[in-house]
Amino acid sequence: MHITDHTATELAEKIKLGEIGVTEAVKASLERIGASERAVGAFLTVEPEKALERAREVEDGIRSGRYAGPLAGVPVAVKDNICTNGTRTTCASRILENFVPFYDATAVKLLEDAGMVILGKTNMDEFAMGSTTETSAFAVTKNPWNTGHVPGGSSGGSCAAVAAGECFAALGSDTGGSIRQPSSYCGVAGIKPTYGTVSRYGLIAYASSLDQIGPIGRSVSDCAALLSVIAAHDEKDSTSVKRGDTDFMSALGDSPRGLRIGIPNEYLSDGLDPDVRDAVGRAAEWLKDAGATVDCFDLGLMEYTIPTYYVIASAEASSNLERFDGVKYGYRAAEYEGLHDMYKRSRSEGFGEEVKRRIMLGSFVLSSGYYDAYYLKALRVKALIKRAFDDAFSRFDIILGPAAPTAAPKLGTSLSDPMKMYLSDIYTVAVNLAGLPGLSVPCTVNGLGLPVGVQLIGDCFAEKKLFTAGAAIEAARAADGETRFTRPVSVCGGAEEAAHTGKECAR
Repeated sequence: MHITDHTATELAEKIKLGEIGVTEAVKASLERIGASERAVGAFLTVEPEKALERAREVEDGIRSGRYAGPLAGVPVAVKDNICTNGTRTTCASRILENFVPFYDATAVKLLEDAGMVILGKTNMDEFAMGSTTETSAFAVTKNPWNTGHVPGGSSGGSCAAVAAGECFAALGSDTGGSIRQPSSYCGVAGIKPTYGTVSRYGLIAYASSLDQIGPIGRSVSDCAALLSVIAAHDEKDSTSVKRGDTDFMSALGDSPRGLRIGIPNEYLSDGLDPDVRDAVGRAAEWLKDAGATVDCFDLGLMEYTIPTYYVIASAEASSNLERFDGVKYGYRAAEYEGLHDMYKRSRSEGFGEEVKRRIMLGSFVLSSGYYDAYYLKALRVKALIKRAFDDAFSRFDIILGPAAPTAAPKLGTSLSDPMKMYLSDIYTVAVNLAGLPGLSVPCTVNGLGLPVGVQLIGDCFAEKKLFTAGAAIEAARAADGETRFTRPVSVCGGAEEAAHTGKECAR
């Protein structure tokens, strides 16, 4: 087995036993990036020298006992809206094209404290606004399983990097499904934790009440290990929660026997691709065979989740992105007449079409005369959605459903119809509105050879139940003959099915 074929937890164990060196693992990852990056385009910035220097430091730290965590020595990637000290952080936007933070996000600091090695920053939809990683100002990321298809978004770069074997795990952010949907499209595992579990300090905000950093890995155990590393209370984040149950790996050996699984009838209605419906059914049968009970029920309010989400998210985006004005940092127009013209030209030239669309929508719903009609009404519906989930979790431990209505669509098909792109979030946005945890687990591969994942949703702070059920799905999948979702053939050996159309990685 090649080094890059290991999961993050497998690699960490081999490093601990001295069978693989940290520098060896980092070099293998960099070689894989060199072989596949032109086809996939997962990274915006790669820093080989910095990563190798860090690898040598971590090797010394492991020998001295300084780094003894569950993922010490493992190469990892970070989504480009999470600040990294001394490394460019762009949010895939021209307005932050040359922004270099002077501090680390808390989640990044925790990675380094755990002895992990950051390889670079991954591509994303601009300011996390999109579902395909096609709204990036610098590159279009492709799905490693078939480079004619999207990897999903907005954390598509992180998911594609893990799927292509370019790194062993990655950090993403999830505002309305931006970890779970691309995880499903790319055949990897990803979790959006309970709101407040991971500090948002250093995460460049899209919608502050919905954003949450989360892990992406090749297995459920990778996600559990990485979440154990980054889950911590942070005084720098006023929404950070003190939790005493952050040893998420302890749930992996538990049996799902006795877990009550609910499938909302609305999740299986018209519009769901048959391959996705079959994946949900297969996961339900696997969980039944493992001792869980599975029943269908009516969740309600599904028709209101998309409009509620986009009203709230756009309103918060309009407020959060107001700071990017060409004055303090970031892009400034070369020619302008007066201060207000400089604001207008800098923002018009610096922001992409999707970001401008959501800023305009957010400004509209917050404007005088429309605030009560749209924004306050959306907040009331948000409370009703949370109440519907509370009622569901009085009867069930976990909600099972799709992570997306289809497998990965072809490149270019979603951006032509923004409404269709927004509706693709129908199974994920409610989780963010209610502040709940959601785990995407690879389940099957459809007839086109594209992965299909399922989503497990839990009550607040019930991530351990999700990891238990997710590990059971993985075990059942293995028993059916598929030990893991292997690295896609389309990038093995450096195949270049589609040229990298954006900026070259900083190597």
